[in-house]
Amino acid sequence: MSSHTSTKKLLPGAVIMDPGSTEQNETGSWRSMRPVTDYEKCTSCMSCWLYCPDSAISCEKPPKVDYRYCKGCGICANVCPVKAITMVPEGQK
Repeated sequence: MSSHTSTKKLLPGAVIMDPGSTEQNETGSWRSMRPVTDYEKCTSCMSCWLYCPDSAISCEKPPKVDYRYCKGCGICANVCPVKAITMVPEGQK
């Protein structure tokens, strides 16, 4: 039985070789849950923008999620003081 493995050289963690390179890697397809904002509840406090680890939330008011980069971690929903953001399964409206 033959085993074929391909290896890809990985960079050390937390090393940024090319600033801004995350914009080249749309990571939104990774998520199974996505944030949905109820803009009637949103106070534009910007906590979601501040705590988003992927910079997937705009700094405009009201903030909008860029689903091309959102990984669905749920941090935005957890930090929202008025619970305007809920996490729903991907594909659900």
